[in-house]
Amino acid sequence: MAIIRINDINDDRVELFTKYNEAQLYHYFEPKGGAFIAETPEVIKRALDRGAEPLAFLVEEKAFESDVVQSLLRDYLEEIDVFIAQLNVINKITGFNLTRGVLAACKRPNLPEAGDLLAGARRVAILEDVMNPTNVGAIFRSAAALGIEAIFLTHPSADPFYRRAARVSMGTVFQVPWTYFIKDSDYMNTLHEAGFSVVSMALKEGAIPLSAPELKAQEKLAVVFGTESTGIKDETIAKSDFVSIIPMHNEVDSLNVAAASAVTFWELCK
Repeated sequence: MAIIRINDINDDRVELFTKYNEAQLYHYFEPKGGAFIAETPEVIKRALDRGAEPLAFLVEEKAFESDVVQSLLRDYLEEIDVFIAQLNVINKITGFNLTRGVLAACKRPNLPEAGDLLAGARRVAILEDVMNPTNVGAIFRSAAALGIEAIFLTHPSADPFYRRAARVSMGTVFQVPWTYFIKDSDYMNTLHEAGFSVVSMALKEGAIPLSAPELKAQEKLAVVFGTESTGIKDETIAKSDFVSIIPMHNEVDSLNVAAASAVTFWELCK
């Protein structure tokens, strides 16, 4: 390991933090996976505990000596480069004021197979084309807090390891088991074959309230949330066992998908 001082964001030695956008990082090691950037000690610790392999750390100068950062780096000080820079330099990289003082570039851990996650779960969430990283991160945080055992995403959905999603989730994207369904696969069939009943959260005529006892009675239940703009696909709803809504007041028709997920997880997992 080397401790290296950086004074310029154009220094090639920190190009992982500066040169690549998140889509490019996703393919950084193709065909053997990619990389991602994690920020704040709590998020980074959860990423490392999840099995992500660190490639380098970028630490704000004043934060480097703190007990929190030293504890985070302790197991890697002999093998991973640690770049140190003043806060104004790091802020040029992140685009905002980095208050917790540390970034980590990591290799992406391998994702499990969907069937393996379904085999051991009773309550799971499906994100169908949820493309806003903030919403994805918030859904993961609610899932971790309220008892969802796994999350499955369709490929248009935002990557949970994107920096914003991981930050909003408080690192729980590295705690809640998750994976993508095979692109363009019939994931509803996959869920049914694994013994799950499926409920789509959609504003449709005939939808039952979330508190309906038949939902809680299901031994295995998968809850589908749709894209922020158009909702769940019609073909998904047609194949669902249930369609449900959260009853609203004051002529509000629905909640943001992140808020709706928290209410749904609380009701169906308690």
